[in-house]
Amino acid sequence: MTKKLLPLPVSTLAPSISANHVLTCMNNPYPEQLNFIGQQRAQSALDFSLGMELPGYNVYVMGEAAHGRYTLVKDKLKQHAKGRVTPNEWLYVNNYDDHREPIALFMQAGQSKQLSDDIDSFLDEVLDTFPAAFDNPAYQRKKKSIDREFNDAYDSAITAVEVAALEQSVALVEEKSSVGFAPLIDGKQLSDSEFAELEDELREAFFEKIEKLEDALIEALIELPRWKRESKEKLRNLKKSTAEQATKPLLKDLEHKYATHIGVLRYLKDIRVEIIDAVLEWLDDEDENEENKEDFDRKGMLTDFFAPNILVEFKEDDAAPVVYEPNPTFGNLFGKIEYATSQGTLITSYRSIQPGALHRANGGYLIMDAEKVMANPQVWDGLKLSLKMHQIKNDLPYQDSTVGTSFTLRPQLIPLDVKIILLGSRDLYYTIGEYDEEFAELFRVLADFDYYLPSSDKLQYQFITKVTEYCEKTLKCTTTQAAMVRLLKFSYRQAEHHNKLSARFADVLELVAEASYYAKQDKLTVIDAHHIDEAIEGKQYRTGQISENMLSDIKEGHTLIATTGQAIGKVNGLTVLHIGDTSFGTPARITATVYAGADGVIDVEREAELGKAIHSKGVMLLTGYLGNKYAQQFSLTLSANIAIEQSYGYIDGDSASLAELCALISAITSLPISQSIALTGSINQHGDVQAIGGVNEKIEGFFKLCKMRGLTGEQGVIIPKSNQVNLVLDDEILNAVEQGKFNIYAVETVDQALNLLMDIEAGELIDDVYPESSVNGIALARLKEIADIVNGDNEDDADDELENEKLEDEKN
Repeated sequence: MTKKLLPLPVSTLAPSISANHVLTCMNNPYPEQLNFIGQQRAQSALDFSLGMELPGYNVYVMGEAAHGRYTLVKDKLKQHAKGRVTPNEWLYVNNYDDHREPIALFMQAGQSKQLSDDIDSFLDEVLDTFPAAFDNPAYQRKKKSIDREFNDAYDSAITAVEVAALEQSVALVEEKSSVGFAPLIDGKQLSDSEFAELEDELREAFFEKIEKLEDALIEALIELPRWKRESKEKLRNLKKSTAEQATKPLLKDLEHKYATHIGVLRYLKDIRVEIIDAVLEWLDDEDENEENKEDFDRKGMLTDFFAPNILVEFKEDDAAPVVYEPNPTFGNLFGKIEYATSQGTLITSYRSIQPGALHRANGGYLIMDAEKVMANPQVWDGLKLSLKMHQIKNDLPYQDSTVGTSFTLRPQLIPLDVKIILLGSRDLYYTIGEYDEEFAELFRVLADFDYYLPSSDKLQYQFITKVTEYCEKTLKCTTTQAAMVRLLKFSYRQAEHHNKLSARFADVLELVAEASYYAKQDKLTVIDAHHIDEAIEGKQYRTGQISENMLSDIKEGHTLIATTGQAIGKVNGLTVLHIGDTSFGTPARITATVYAGADGVIDVEREAELGKAIHSKGVMLLTGYLGNKYAQQFSLTLSANIAIEQSYGYIDGDSASLAELCALISAITSLPISQSIALTGSINQHGDVQAIGGVNEKIEGFFKLCKMRGLTGEQGVIIPKSNQVNLVLDDEILNAVEQGKFNIYAVETVDQALNLLMDIEAGELIDDVYPESSVNGIALARLKEIADIVNGDNEDDADDELENEKLEDEKN
């Protein structure tokens, strides 16, 4: 005989929190420096990864958001970074042999800025020196000598032609740097009109003379281009010599200062050569090809051509960098090259190279969100290549395609020494591992964040300490003992467990922050328990419109849910709806009908394509239960329909299978079910009731409905016994249970649930027979009757009886 279960006592409906222990923790701050609560497995994995200096020991931090992944990782990395040497600084300098391939240099912390300042001072000195150096008397004397040598040769050639012309009564005329000839009559140069009045023979004679003189002039000045070239070459050599003599002392001190740095010495050597050409091109006011000299930014031009481009720099004794890149695009991760437009053409230079997160984190640690990295295949492939080659990839395929055939750069690759930490979900980790074989080689360490934290005294101590610290430092307030107890209960509720706290500590801090708002409304700096309750209720109100609308539909009769009386084939199931970031429980009417036939148990939701796989599996198990429980002596043959009424969305999960089975057995036996009790739970084929999720929301959803209609003391819910440890109900339900107005039952078997719902003995199997008046006995008889009807056994029995009657009549 199945003993009828009693409701659960109040003490089992929520975890026990010692107010004295909380007070002790609040009065005695945690003695050690506390950076994070719990997650020892993840902390151990991070410590192992940070201690392994070999390639491939990067970390995938697996866990959900708000579990403190980023906080823990950042604190661990900053702590470990203090013990590492300050990384090298990296900078790019111009490659004067090939401007497309800038040269990468590394320097010790602080040296890059010093070098940049030294080069800037050198360029200022160059600007101060030129073009003033070309006004030097020695330079001017040599320049005049070169000019005089050219002028003497030119004058000599012109004089010889001029003498020959005068002998033929022709004058040599120079106007505006051009040379011509004019006839002479009696020593007087004729004008064009006067020349036109001469006799034809005389004019022809002059024409012949002038033509011959022009040929003589051309012959005399045939060497003029060479004279000009030689003069300009001498002048250029003079300027070069002057520039070299002026700049050499300026670089000598720098070369001595950086004598131990080979890369910088090579860079300064290149500058020594290139600065001379730059001076002649940009700083020579005598250059006749340059106009509007004053419009040029001479310092800017020199800086863009000679100054180093510092990518990353550090101060002496800085810790290793800890960088978080929130948007790991290709450019943000590997750096980018900026372009400018000049006369419709895109141009760039080594000074336009911008560092990426890998440059800033080089020598330290880089944190990224795995999902964002995987969102762009080029980023993921580039990251893998950089980690394998130990160099920062810098070819930008997407950027090169946009600039077409414009000038692009191929900077020297920078060596990479970085520890990558990816923050991602559990599903993503297993997906990457399945589809990318290189992932396991590059990310050998998994830091797994648990959903829950074991509720020890030490952990509660840490919990209270962190909350107190957050209140004092961030919120500028304190909390009462009662408020801290309420926060602990909230964390238990998040974890849905008597002995575990939620790992989503960020939710606790969010709740405290919202509670501080209500405390400030009361003009208080102390958060009390009712402020915590106000914050919880406020959030429920802000997100509870849908749940209130559904409850209103039930109240108005649009949705049919009974909380009193009895009904055959009808039962109140408990469901949880997830809409956005909101979850709430609501009752749902589950109905079943049974009739003679051979269609089996039909899941209406599945037939309507509204039931998903797990829900359909739960319904399929009902046939297994019926067959195992009742159909050992006959074939299980029936037709039955099971539906969740007034459900118009997708349904998943098997937590309704217990309610569906009870409705089905009620329909089979025609025994009514109490509508005052709702139930939830999944079953197996042997009738054991199994745990489900969302038990607290489900209970509260039915309680709200009962409260709205008025509590009678007969109302309650049935849950799996294995879910008893998950009960963290609010104080309103606890008070109702304590006063006997609401009941919560925990069952282990289907028979226990039937006993509660029908108030009839379920019946135990004795010698392969159930008691006739029990639920199971009635169900067995009814199923056999249906099987006989479907299989035609009743008609065969009637024919046999008729034949026996005929034989009896013949005997008589």
